[in-house]
Amino acid sequence: MDKKEIGRLKRHRRLRVKIAGTKERPRMSVHRSHANLHVQLIDDTSSTTLLTGSTLDKSFKEKLSYGGNVQAAELLGETIAEKAKLKGITKAVFDRGGYLYHGRVKALAEAARKKGLIF
Repeated sequence: MDKKEIGRLKRHRRLRVKIAGTKERPRMSVHRSHANLHVQLIDDTSSTTLLTGSTLDKSFKEKLSYGGNVQAAELLGETIAEKAKLKGITKAVFDRGGYLYHGRVKALAEAARKKGLIF
């Protein structure tokens, strides 16, 4: 593990002390890799994942071929917000995973907000 990843994990640990998800307001956890993005809506009280989304999903791959850019992040944000609405989830707590709120992470969050997810 390089220094950047260790720093990110330390930042994520500090964030996790302050935020937690419930069934009514799950934690929206973001993981970013070079080529893809992954999002989970997590209920920390019962330690269950309520909803997942990724740029590796088949339905996503039909729309965009590459999952590591801002356009892919926006599409993933819209998709996860729509799935959440279908499950009756309107509010969430945003967990940026120790990444800066910039670029793909910001695009994902703002696209989810546009589609009606409140955080």
